[in-house]
Amino acid sequence: MKIHFASKTLEEYLDRLSRKEPVPGGGSAAALTAALGAGLVSMVTHYSIGRKANTKAIDHKLNSILKQSETIRKRLLELTSLDSEAYLKVSTARTLDKKAQKQAAKAARNVPLEVCKLCYKAIDLTPFLVSKGNPYLLCDVQVAVELLRAGFKGASVMVRVNS
Repeated sequence: MKIHFASKTLEEYLDRLSRKEPVPGGGSAAALTAALGAGLVSMVTHYSIGRKANTKAIDHKLNSILKQSETIRKRLLELTSLDSEAYLKVSTARTLDKKAQKQAAKAARNVPLEVCKLCYKAIDLTPFLVSKGNPYLLCDVQVAVELLRAGFKGASVMVRVNS
């Protein structure tokens, strides 16, 4: 079953999240939280590129950060849906034998594990923004890091549950 939350409005996603339905759930919410953090990294980077104080080397590094943060953001948004698809397979496997249940759980673990890895990569982009980015947006960098940490922690719970 294909699920595509990226085409939903934020209100539609939150309405669905709050219902008595199996998906979206915690793993999807963790991925979305992380995507918000990566989006803030991109926003700060956009505002930091081309500043008068920047050298060509700084702008080159900022452009590299932007490319990476956007790749991460887009993948995290995809994982918001992929987590729900994986959970539905786990739910369906509950009626099958133990081997099928273990296989579904293992596959479901891969999505939040990827969320964790992407959160780490996105957080790793932020020190340069703190030192060379737009100084008026340091609070946005801090919020980005907190969202990425929350996404990481939420996804790590889902990894443990599916282990």
